[in-house]
Amino acid sequence: MAEASTPYGYDAFENVINSLFDGIRLYRGKGLAAFLKAIGFIIPLMDSDLASTYTKMVIPALRREFATPDEEMKKIILKVVKQCVSTEGVDANFIRNELLPDFFKHFWSRRMALDRKNYKQLVDTTLEIAIKVGGCEIITRVVEYLKDENEPYRKMVLEIIEKIVATLGVADISSKLEELIMDGLLFSFLEQTSDDTHIVINGFGTIVNCFGLRVKPFIPQICGSIQWRFSHRSAKVRQQAADLISKIATVMKTCGEEMLMGKLGIVLFEYLGEEYPEVLGSILGALKAIVSVIGMTKMTPPIKDLLPRLTPILKNRHEKVQENCIDLVGRIADRGASFVTAKEWMRICFDLLDLLKAHKKGIRRATINTFGYIAKAIGPQDVLVTLLNNLKVQERQNRVCRTVAIAIVAESCGPYTVLPALMNEYRVPELNVQNGVLKSFCFMFEYIGEMAKDYIYSVIPLLEDALTDRDLVHRQTAAAAIKHLSLGVAYLNCEDALVHLRNFIWPNIFETSPHVINAVMEGIEGLRVGLGVGRLMLYVVQGLFHPARRVSF
Repeated sequence: MAEASTPYGYDAFENVINSLFDGIRLYRGKGLAAFLKAIGFIIPLMDSDLASTYTKMVIPALRREFATPDEEMKKIILKVVKQCVSTEGVDANFIRNELLPDFFKHFWSRRMALDRKNYKQLVDTTLEIAIKVGGCEIITRVVEYLKDENEPYRKMVLEIIEKIVATLGVADISSKLEELIMDGLLFSFLEQTSDDTHIVINGFGTIVNCFGLRVKPFIPQICGSIQWRFSHRSAKVRQQAADLISKIATVMKTCGEEMLMGKLGIVLFEYLGEEYPEVLGSILGALKAIVSVIGMTKMTPPIKDLLPRLTPILKNRHEKVQENCIDLVGRIADRGASFVTAKEWMRICFDLLDLLKAHKKGIRRATINTFGYIAKAIGPQDVLVTLLNNLKVQERQNRVCRTVAIAIVAESCGPYTVLPALMNEYRVPELNVQNGVLKSFCFMFEYIGEMAKDYIYSVIPLLEDALTDRDLVHRQTAAAAIKHLSLGVAYLNCEDALVHLRNFIWPNIFETSPHVINAVMEGIEGLRVGLGVGRLMLYVVQGLFHPARRVSF
């Protein structure tokens, strides 16, 4: 009840608070756990003075139970400690003097690091204590354990330091403590043996980025360790080195270490022939991070040498490799298209077409965005010809991806570059092509929004034809396009065109196919936004008094 009523309702529990404290003195084991849990949820409801008083009363009972071997009891104690510490009015000095020594003595041990049930609760409780007493106080107590022999314990220590630094910053951390943290970080990174490396890599990246310019003296040592690990025979070690580059590239730029980044870029370039796909994906991610922060002009190796090496990698079928490679190509197309010839970009366009049918949605999305960047770089005409030619293929997923790519090109280069070619393609008497064109219109109007008001009158004849076609899919896709068109041009003085389109979409309300009727209803909803409820009501009222039961129902 107290949990549900947070942060109000202390008055309702005032009568039972004394009984709960009596229970703490009388009970042990599971009975005590229940009483502690209840008090833990009631204390946050109190005002600051009461909370301080009752916290001082409950802390001795909690301290007494710190040494309990019962795992469930430990979890409850950690939860109650967190609730008490986070309450306003609880004095930081009281927590520092009365709670911290026993807390670290009994909870921060190797055994707790191996207990997955209480691991997260311990980290959250320690973070709450750090917020109350200061991050430096907690980090000073745990930093030495970054060099502990036990890897799970090192990871737990690294995770709490990462969370404290990310939450509270590094302003109160002295230069001596900073040296100890960086030394421990490097030790934890170099001594990894387990497969789960993301805690160390993410923690390293977060802490280094929070230190910012203060980490400049340690950058050469970090880069030396990374370069040494690239020559290691273990694929996992090489992957860790590449992942770390991705995390620290931004702070290296902040510290002005562009020359070191250039050296790392050359090392990564040399390892683009990596045989293990997981490692290759991490190498591409690291290259992407360096390219993003160092810029196209200062990148070593030059972009004109880097991109031709990436083109064969696009054929790799591993998802991590595909996604990072496409992102890197897209970044180059967006910021450094002039460094590569148009012929090379067209070759990449053809390679990207195969990636539009990838299983992972993130890869398809990255591919479509890259199409937009390339279209902006070399002009939409050549890219558009490639995409329109592929509307004739039988595979539906391919066609849908190509229609989305056409819409992205329209958004990147302006609808006027795409519209004439699309309308001309609709004249081809083939269902797949016409459906693809309508689908492209649907996505295009969704992307361009208000810009559609300049093109609505141009596309009305095409939408008329689609809405009067015998093919259900034609009418369904046209209705979806009208929905996005109506929402884009709402309140922009295009009501005459919308009324005309509504006259064509309205007869389709008698369709029985679920897909078609859904699309038609959504189209009518879009027209309701564009035209207003009043005009739509005139159509509905006519139907209500129609003699045919099917119409009125």
